[in-house]
Amino acid sequence: MTKPCILCCAITGSVPTKAANPAVPISVSEQIESSHAAVEAGASIIHAHVRNEDETPSSNPEKFARLKEGLETHCPGVIIQFSTGGRSGAGKERGGMLSLAPDMASLSVGSNNFPTRVYENPPELIAWLASEMRQYRITPEVEAFDLSHILQAIRMHRDGLLFGKLYVQFVMGVKNAMPVDREVFDFYVKIMRERAPEAEWCAAGIGAAQIDVNEWAIAAGGHTRAGLEDNVRLDRDTLAPSNAALIARAAVLCEKYERPVATPAQAREILGLDLVQ
Repeated sequence: MTKPCILCCAITGSVPTKAANPAVPISVSEQIESSHAAVEAGASIIHAHVRNEDETPSSNPEKFARLKEGLETHCPGVIIQFSTGGRSGAGKERGGMLSLAPDMASLSVGSNNFPTRVYENPPELIAWLASEMRQYRITPEVEAFDLSHILQAIRMHRDGLLFGKLYVQFVMGVKNAMPVDREVFDFYVKIMRERAPEAEWCAAGIGAAQIDVNEWAIAAGGHTRAGLEDNVRLDRDTLAPSNAALIARAAVLCEKYERPVATPAQAREILGLDLVQ
């Protein structure tokens, strides 16, 4: 298998704190520095949230703007992907940064249970976020927490509601949502291959399962995500020293399965994104 593998680094998220792992980058400057190291380790997508000074989640467009500017300066060519996730805001606040026109943005196309709350994605909000992404020519990364989300993404793309090439990420290991289950994973890959053969897909594992899902995705010809948003440890006894360490671990698996790690330019070509001049 010679298809390059896209490694996405989820650098911060909305949940991990420095109390859980001091390496979690909170400030914009920390995020830029951590992203630069992750790109050097093989990441071609930076999946970005922003935080307040007290580490709580934020949807502040000004913070996103400073992060975007820093990434463009210090990680030239990297694919910038903003999160529109529900932990950092309510309603249209979640998409307030889309006018900054990042390359990509996450999009959840259905609701589901999280460990202590319902992750609400009502149809009218999904439609609005998708329309904003079309307006600003942002390719969604559909974050699928359930089979219904995969099928909904395929339908929405077929109906012209999603900008650009269809890109679906299986998020596995969130309690009460999609489990880390190899048979389930294989079924999702089968669904994508049969019902959306022109699409690309990715998989992310939460917690200790991150490395397992990385390996499954790489071996199956997909792309994968790693980073401190999803997992703060290398193993039960060892904190991950950086986002770069988690990306480097995935890059080793690419070598194992004889798949080159995609450069940012290759990732842009695979995903149908504009090349950076």
